[in-house]
Amino acid sequence: MQAGGASGNPTWRWATASRAAARGLCDNAAVTNDAADPGSATPTTDDDFTAVPQARDRLQVMGDWLASAARVSGQIIVVALLLWVLGTILGKVWSGVLPVALALLFATVLWPAVSFLRRHGIADSVAAGLVTVGGILVMIGVVAGIVPSVVGQADDLGRKAADGITQAKNWLKGPPFNIGDDQISKALDAIQKKVESSAGSIAQSAVSGVSTATSTLMMVFTILILVFFFLKDGPKFLPWLRRTAGDRAGGHLADLLGRIWTTLSGFIRTQAIVSFVDAVFIGAALFILGVPLAGVLTVLTFIAGFVPIVGAVVAGALAVLVALVGKGWVAAVVMLVVILAVQQLEGNVLQPWLQAKVMQLHAAIVLLAVMLGGSMFGISGAFLAVPVVATVAVILRYANEQLARKAGERPLPEAEVIEV
Repeated sequence: MQAGGASGNPTWRWATASRAAARGLCDNAAVTNDAADPGSATPTTDDDFTAVPQARDRLQVMGDWLASAARVSGQIIVVALLLWVLGTILGKVWSGVLPVALALLFATVLWPAVSFLRRHGIADSVAAGLVTVGGILVMIGVVAGIVPSVVGQADDLGRKAADGITQAKNWLKGPPFNIGDDQISKALDAIQKKVESSAGSIAQSAVSGVSTATSTLMMVFTILILVFFFLKDGPKFLPWLRRTAGDRAGGHLADLLGRIWTTLSGFIRTQAIVSFVDAVFIGAALFILGVPLAGVLTVLTFIAGFVPIVGAVVAGALAVLVALVGKGWVAAVVMLVVILAVQQLEGNVLQPWLQAKVMQLHAAIVLLAVMLGGSMFGISGAFLAVPVVATVAVILRYANEQLARKAGERPLPEAEVIEV
């Protein structure tokens, strides 16, 4: 029941106790029912009551949810299409992008030496040239140390491989296989015929291999030239970018690119430390066991360590295989145990600790990135997968920081992990 006139005039209202409690109109006050005497009610005005929003229909709420979901889904689809187009373009120009990416990574490795020379008064071009030439000499020295060792022990490994095949044949003849000589001979003849029938394709592969080697040499030369210019003119890039893009956009780009540079250089340092630890322990085991090509395998272990997870597995398998051929089953088993122990130390202690400090990437993300990059772009893709993912992670973190700042959000505390 309601009595009253125009707005601002005394108005009589009565409500049941349940209604008043639901609307928040009763606060330590007496509540009357519909049958109460109008004369006993307290006169109030409309301004004394706060407007209570009426409940919306469920269908309206669901409609808003669906509209928001459709809008976000459309944005996700557009972004996915843009990424697909970008990936397609990248695949088309990969041969041109690869030297630039590799040169950038190598420049992050060599930059501390250039910076040291520049601080001591050496001109930019001279410092970049000295460091680039020094890097070339180091690579030549590594190759010069590997090739004579491989050539000198190739004959011995060939003889031991033949002995290993004979041992395998004798093993297959015994229990539980009990394979006869005629079956083994038929299998070997089939392999020989397959090789002879593939002679044409093998020759074609050899010709294409020569072409690939030529392309590789040209790419190496291009990378060296790019490394020199990155080291010489790299510090001038961010100021130029800031002037060109303006203070606002240029500031964001300079900050973001600086973070990416720090992350990439940290990735190289991290992998170098991990590779060095692998090479030291595995190389020590190779030399102690007297495995052929121990020096070569040690260097390969160090180089393969720059491809996270997969490189260590491939280098370890090669070391076990050479130990099996060169020294027999016992040495191979010991080598396998040593490699597994070193990889456990690396994968569970050293690498997660270093990557958490530098790249903040989970091991599962690293593994998936390496597998995807290798399947799409081969060895180079596997090598560049983690730097690319780390770069994307840096961009996402920077975008999240800017969104939080624009929204006025406070930094959230780290999530607490609850053991169940």
